[in-house]
Amino acid sequence: MDLTASIVADRAAEYERVEPLHAVEQDNIETFPAAFRDGSLTWKDAEWIVWWYYRRYLGAFPDDERRAVEDAFRENDFETVQDAVGTMLEADDVAGRVRSLTTLRGVDVPIASAFLFYGFPETYPVVGEREWGVLRAAGEIEAAYPDPPSVAEYGSYAGTYREVADRCNADLPTLYRAIWRLGAE
Repeated sequence: MDLTASIVADRAAEYERVEPLHAVEQDNIETFPAAFRDGSLTWKDAEWIVWWYYRRYLGAFPDDERRAVEDAFRENDFETVQDAVGTMLEADDVAGRVRSLTTLRGVDVPIASAFLFYGFPETYPVVGEREWGVLRAAGEIEAAYPDPPSVAEYGSYAGTYREVADRCNADLPTLYRAIWRLGAE
């Protein structure tokens, strides 16, 4: 399978038509970046990002694993979450940003990538086995999905993802939508 501009456009449009979380995802892509920067991100917003990471699978992700992560995240107090987000905003590279978020309970590199995706949707993609697998099937990534990826592996993945987006004339959220649908096939 090749990732081309037309395939990305078609699958992203399909995503917008059929994925039940699309409307709220789009709203959060539009509002969360400012909320991250001006400090108005709420506990509910942060919790939603963790919730979204697993629930976008619409029940196909093991419930016990999802609940364990959600419960672990709830053990963080909001001040700790705000501090981690503030440190993430101050970091000047992907490694610093990811590391600041992974200090939170329940946040590994994939969950940190979800925070980055909603905080910087034009810069950082979300990573998971499904997204990685589509890029691998398209010949963009050689290695199998490292579960979970390291900070360095995420940085490399993010660079590849941006290259594919540029080549396909798509922004990162559009490429995400296309890849998500391709991964469902």
